[in-house]
Amino acid sequence: MTGVVVGRRGRRPAGSGVPLTFEVIAESLRERIRSGGLRPGDALPTQAVLMREFGASSLTVQKAMALLKREGWAASRPGKGAFVAHHNHAANDVDDPDNPDAETAPVGGTATRVEALELALAEAAQQIADLRGRVEALEAGSGEPGR
Repeated sequence: MTGVVVGRRGRRPAGSGVPLTFEVIAESLRERIRSGGLRPGDALPTQAVLMREFGASSLTVQKAMALLKREGWAASRPGKGAFVAHHNHAANDVDDPDNPDAETAPVGGTATRVEALELALAEAAQQIADLRGRVEALEAGSGEPGR
């Protein structure tokens, strides 16, 4: 990261092109994905690793991850972490006439967002089923004598 000037405390000097720390982190991860260093399905570095690598706070790393997820570069798997989305952003340049995937590539990471929502929905359904089981066990236990 030599030569990179990063703005601090979330404030960008007026008219400057100095990126904020979370933007630097997000761009670094995007570049790793574009270069093939991180491939679809690979786990992204943990928050602790990114905090050490960039000398950033946990909030700053969380902002970078939120940005990548919003842009469709990453998807969360509850209880497992963040992973490179199954969406090739390098192939998503619909203006590139030499790109054979340009016509079929989802625009704006829509497929990734759907995948993330499906994962979140599956996790929520599992949590509901677990809670329902607990409630049924409690109700069954409260009807027994001596309780």
